[in-house]
Amino acid sequence: MSDSDVEKKFEYPDQKVFDQSHGHGQIDIVEDHGADSQLQRQLSTRHITMIALGSSIGMGLWLGSGSSLASGGPAGIFIGYLLSGTMIWAVSHSIGEMAVMYPLPSAFVQWSNKFVDPACGFALGYAYWMNYFITIANELQAVNTVLSFWTTAVPIAAWMSIFWVVIILVNVLGVKFFAEIEVVCSMIKFGWIFVVIISGIVISAGGAPGHGAIGFRYWNQDPFTNGFKGFLSVMPTCIFAMAGSENAGLVASETRNPRRSVPKAVGSIWLRLSLFYIMGSLIVTITVSPTNPDIFGGSGTNASPFVIAYREAALPALAHIMNAVIFISVLSTGSISGFGGSRTLLGLSQIGMAPRIMQKADSWGRPWYALIPTLVIGGGLSYLNVNYSGAEVFSWFSNLTSLFTLFGWGMICLSHIRMRHAWKIQGRSVEDLPWKTWTWPWGAYWGLFWCIVLIIAEFYLALWPLGEKPSAEHFFSTYVSVIAIVICYLGAKIYYRQRRWVDTATIDLDAGRRFYKDQEIEECDAKNKSWAKKGLEAIWS
Repeated sequence: MSDSDVEKKFEYPDQKVFDQSHGHGQIDIVEDHGADSQLQRQLSTRHITMIALGSSIGMGLWLGSGSSLASGGPAGIFIGYLLSGTMIWAVSHSIGEMAVMYPLPSAFVQWSNKFVDPACGFALGYAYWMNYFITIANELQAVNTVLSFWTTAVPIAAWMSIFWVVIILVNVLGVKFFAEIEVVCSMIKFGWIFVVIISGIVISAGGAPGHGAIGFRYWNQDPFTNGFKGFLSVMPTCIFAMAGSENAGLVASETRNPRRSVPKAVGSIWLRLSLFYIMGSLIVTITVSPTNPDIFGGSGTNASPFVIAYREAALPALAHIMNAVIFISVLSTGSISGFGGSRTLLGLSQIGMAPRIMQKADSWGRPWYALIPTLVIGGGLSYLNVNYSGAEVFSWFSNLTSLFTLFGWGMICLSHIRMRHAWKIQGRSVEDLPWKTWTWPWGAYWGLFWCIVLIIAEFYLALWPLGEKPSAEHFFSTYVSVIAIVICYLGAKIYYRQRRWVDTATIDLDAGRRFYKDQEIEECDAKNKSWAKKGLEAIWS
C-alpha cells in the first residue's frame, strides 16, 4: 500500500455542507466538512468553559499532592506544578487553534492522523483510550480513600461498585445532563479553591487554634526531599493531576459554535493553572510537613494533605467540607474520563481504526458501542484496589497515565507545528485561520520539548527508582505505557506499510474543517481581545 493510498484510506468519509442557525436568522457556521458524526451538538460556551476549568481537578491535586510532597519536598512539588502548568498552557493554545478549525470527535487523535502519520494517530488513539479507562479505575479506587476518612465499615468493593454505577448513569443520561453535572461540579471546585487559599494562608500565619505560625518552615528545613531524583518522581503526579485539560478539544465537536466557545476555554487556562495548581500546591507546602505520616502515600491514615492541614489546625468543619469537595472532584473526573474515552473510540472508528459500529450514536448523542467498553473496562480495573493499598494503586496508575498524557500532549504540539507548516507551504495566509494563538510558534515547541525530556526522565526513574532497588518488575509496571505506545505504532506502520510521515504539501486542509462567516470571526475576535477579559468571561459566562 503506497503512502498516498494510506492517506486516502484515512480521509474523512463524508464531507457535507452544514448550516447552523441559532434561531435569529443568522448562520454562524456556513460549512462543516466534518459533520459526519452522529453526535449531537448540544453543548454551549458555558459548558465547554466550565468543563475546561474543572475537568482535570481530581485526586491528582487533592490526594496526589501528598505523595509528591513526601517524595519531592516543598520546592519539588511547587516547581513540578509550575513546569507542568507551562506545558499544558502551551498545549491548550495548540488545541485552541486546531479545535476551532477541526472540531472532530477524537480531536487530537484525528489531528495526528491527518497532519503527522496514520500510525501516530493509531498509537495515540489507543494510548488515550487506555488512559481514559485507567483514569476511571484510579478515580474509583480513590473513592475508598476519600470515604475512609469518615468510615471504614463499608467494604472497598462495595464503595467502588456503588460509584461505578453513578459514573455510568452520568454518562448514559445524555450529553446535556452530563454537561450540567460537570458545570455544577466545576463551580464547586472552583469556588472552594478560594476558601483553600485564604484559609491556608491564615493557618500558615498562625491564625488557626490548632497550632502556631508555620510560614515557610518546611521550605527552610528541606526544600528538595530526596534531591533531584525526588523532584523527578514528583512529575508523574503533576502530569496526572493536569491531565484532562485537553478535554476541551474533545467537547469542541459537540458544541454549537467552537469559534465562540474554544477561545474562551483556552483563555481560562491561566486562571486554572495559577489558582488550582500553583497556588494550591504552595498552600500544601506551607501548611503540611513532608514527613507527616498521615499524608497520602504515608504510613498513617492516607488522607489528603488539605484535609490534614485543616484537621491539625483544629478546624474539623473545614476538614469535612474539604473531603466532600475531594469526593465530588473524584467522581467528576471519572465521569469526564468516560466521556473522553468513548469519543476517542468513536473518532478512531471514523478514520477506519476501530470497528465501524462504534460510530453509531442514538438521538440523544450517546455513542453506546464506544461508551460501554470504556465504562466496563475502567470500572473492572478499579477492583485491583481490593487487595492493594490506595496509594500503591494510585502510584501504578498515575505513572501509566502520565506517560500516556505526555505522549498525547507531545502529539498535539507536533500536530499544530505540522498543521501550520502545511498551511504555509500550500500558500495559505495566516489571516485565513478562524482563530490564531498568540503563542505560536514558541508555545508549541516548548510543549513538545518538555514532553520529550520528561518521557526520557521517566525512563531513568523506571530503571533507577526512588527508594527501591532496580528491578524488571518495577521497570515494566512504571514504563509499560511507553512500551504499549511503541508496539501500537510499529504494528500500525507494518500493517499499513507506510514508511514516512504524511507529506504536508498534499494534506487536504479542508477535509474535516468547519468554515465560519467573516462577520462571525470579527465578532469573536473582538470579544476575545484581551487575556484578562477572557479569564473573567470564563468565570462568569
